[in-house]
Amino acid sequence: MDLLDEIEHRAFRFFWEQADPNTGLVNDRAGNFGPDDYSVASIAATGYGLAALPIGVERGWIDHDQAASRARVTLEFALTLAHQHGWIVHFVDKHTGERVWQSEFSTIDSVLLVAGALAAGQYFAARAPEIAALSDQLYRRLDWWWVLTNDGTQPDKQMVSQGTRLESGFITNNWWDYSEAVMLYLLGLGAPEKPLPDACWGAFERPLEKYSGFEWLRAGPIFIHQMPYGYFNLRNQRDRLGFDYWLSSTNAMKISRRFCQYRAKKRKTYAEGFWGLNASDGPDGYKPYGVAGDPEDGTVSPTGAIASVTFTPDLALSIAQAMYEKDSGALWGKYGFTNAFNVDRNWHSPDVIGIDLGMVLLAIENYRSGLIWKLMSGFGGTGRALAAAGFRENASAEKLVFSKR
Repeated sequence: MDLLDEIEHRAFRFFWEQADPNTGLVNDRAGNFGPDDYSVASIAATGYGLAALPIGVERGWIDHDQAASRARVTLEFALTLAHQHGWIVHFVDKHTGERVWQSEFSTIDSVLLVAGALAAGQYFAARAPEIAALSDQLYRRLDWWWVLTNDGTQPDKQMVSQGTRLESGFITNNWWDYSEAVMLYLLGLGAPEKPLPDACWGAFERPLEKYSGFEWLRAGPIFIHQMPYGYFNLRNQRDRLGFDYWLSSTNAMKISRRFCQYRAKKRKTYAEGFWGLNASDGPDGYKPYGVAGDPEDGTVSPTGAIASVTFTPDLALSIAQAMYEKDSGALWGKYGFTNAFNVDRNWHSPDVIGIDLGMVLLAIENYRSGLIWKLMSGFGGTGRALAAAGFRENASAEKLVFSKR
């Protein structure tokens, strides 16, 4: 068995099987070892479900017409979901699209839906142009200035709100620091309708730190360093501020592993060579596990470690093999590896989570073929975004880490 291919195939299977065929909405999570009764969909997972469709066709797991039909159903239904100025509710019932858990109208989760829609639109444009038109409609509907200025009440604000709630209005927190919102700002800069001002790119904080000899933009869970780059290939590029985000993420993978190695005497999980601190399930509930001051109890995320494959392929491939060999029926299930496990507590999650499988699916396919990167690079908004942020080729990335001009 080609383990990498099987991990990718099982991740794809989640998005195919856990989408309602009438709405296209994809479960937020699913049981990995048996039946479950989950019916809550995440619009972020649904975005990854759209991006999964081109992968499924190219790998021969579904045919083109099946994939195009699913994309069409998903996009048509997505455009009917409750929204505020284009920004969609985070969690909905997968069968009806009704809001659940009083969830927010989320900017980052709407962006994850739109990013997957744009990748699918690019892929199906030649033979099914209506799919590209639907994805463009979803993108154009986003009112960037509304979430930037809190509906005009803060006209000078340069950072996007995290969203709104029906019960209380705008969330007080903005996307103010280095995070997965890198992709939000890029899509905002490249938007075809009233894009974000160029100044927004320089407004959020970039905490440059060093750990064990590696420089990085400090952020906690490992997914933060992976999520934007499933869609945007920024290898060997710097923005106008002088930052090399690809190198930062590469170092973040190494830091996550090194941090666990340093604590091998304290945690059995790390002593066995496992690493990958992520926002994930844990023995005491869902937590944002990370390094150097973030929560840490010996819980590691298989998808977090394996999604490093585009940055540190040797580390990702070796940890995938080690986890597969560790399995005794507790780690490896119908959708691949469980969401998280903890050797110290003799615990493993019974579930998988959609966005985590989405990140590992895109990472493996980009490592193998660059498919999603190619689709997004062919999209006009990407060029506009990268130009607005001042990205340029940087051949000296290995020598001049984060040098500024």
